[in-house]
Amino acid sequence: MTQRMELPPEEEIGGKKKAKGPKTALMYAVDLLARQEQSSAKLREKLKRKNYDEEEIEAALQRLMELHYLDDAGACQRQFDFLYEESRSSVRQIVAKLLQRGFESSMIKSCIPSDTYEREKEAALRVLSLKYHRPADPRKMMANLYQKGFAVDAARAAVETFAAQMAERQNGAEDDEG
Repeated sequence: MTQRMELPPEEEIGGKKKAKGPKTALMYAVDLLARQEQSSAKLREKLKRKNYDEEEIEAALQRLMELHYLDDAGACQRQFDFLYEESRSSVRQIVAKLLQRGFESSMIKSCIPSDTYEREKEAALRVLSLKYHRPADPRKMMANLYQKGFAVDAARAAVETFAAQMAERQNGAEDDEG
């Protein structure tokens, strides 16, 4: 059986439901969570900005946790997995992004797989292929990858692989012409 959250009574006006009075912290938190998954720290921060009482904020967050609408560990894992699989960001960039979203460092670190080398190399290759369309100075490519948070070994391997791919393309283009 699905649990339902008890919200204040509503009145119907012109076919649309409208809440009586100002929104409670719980209602506002539910609205925020409906738009995007949030960490409890980020949700607390947004509720404070709306000038809700500390007690009301804590009660709302506690209720959301009881109903499993707010789960920092699960949210952190889902967001890490999405960014890890779907982006060209380095693990360092992903960690920084999740810290900004209010997740605890220890929680984020528990999401990081033990071996990230191959994934980092592939992500770095994607970055290079999007930025460079012809051969470039390897030092510039390395510097670009360092700035994006890639580890030295993964960046070096990506630059070497990218340079080899570019050389292959050039040789293939010359063979087609001749």
